[in-house]
Amino acid sequence: MQWTEIREAYPDQWLVIEALQAHTTPDKHRVLDKITVVDHADDGSTAMSIYHQLHKQYPNREFYFVHTGREELDIRVRQWLGIRRNDAVSSER
Repeated sequence: MQWTEIREAYPDQWLVIEALQAHTTPDKHRVLDKITVVDHADDGSTAMSIYHQLHKQYPNREFYFVHTGREELDIRVRQWLGIRRNDAVSSER
């Protein structure tokens, strides 16, 4: 499906979608060419929770949580730099 078709079928709803076919433009926008609806939710928090569960279970698949109130999907690719660390660094001497 295309985003316009999804918006018509699911008006004013939170969805978890999966990109079946997608590409990235030179200016770092992710364009979803073919999309499927995986689940719907009553609110954004629930949609995000469903997204996180799916992403953890299927890390190689491309999921998003979105609201159909958006006319267009504006997905930008970010390049993460640096190291993430879970432990707090102590500055005590």
